[in-house]
Amino acid sequence: MNMAMNVIGVRTNKRLEIVDITDRVVEEVKESDIQNGIAVIYSLHTTTAVVLNEGESRLLEDLETMLERLIPRGAGYRHDVIDSNADAHLRATLLGNSVVIPVSDGAPVLGTWQRVLFVELDGPRNRRVNVTVVGE
Repeated sequence: MNMAMNVIGVRTNKRLEIVDITDRVVEEVKESDIQNGIAVIYSLHTTTAVVLNEGESRLLEDLETMLERLIPRGAGYRHDVIDSNADAHLRATLLGNSVVIPVSDGAPVLGTWQRVLFVELDGPRNRRVNVTVVGE
């Protein structure tokens, strides 16, 4: 069993932004020299998320709209007295901070439309995402 781990940086430009990091994940898996196993893509922040979904622009806009409707900013959350970002923490909890992707023949196994999406919920910021590949 082998393991390779690296952290990739993501610069966001808006408070709520979805960044497609699929190509960077593919490169990390390739550079790991692991042919078969799993890749864990994990955000190192409590106000971001990592999800798998289609990267179509209108769908991403729909996702942003859904998050704003489900968990609106400034809705009287108790955590807001500290730093006014409770909505970002709650949204991150809803979406999750990691995904696991099978690796086969040295590449992530993704469905036809699946993309690895980093979701910024409290930007703009410089963020870090850990990519760990485990296998043979």
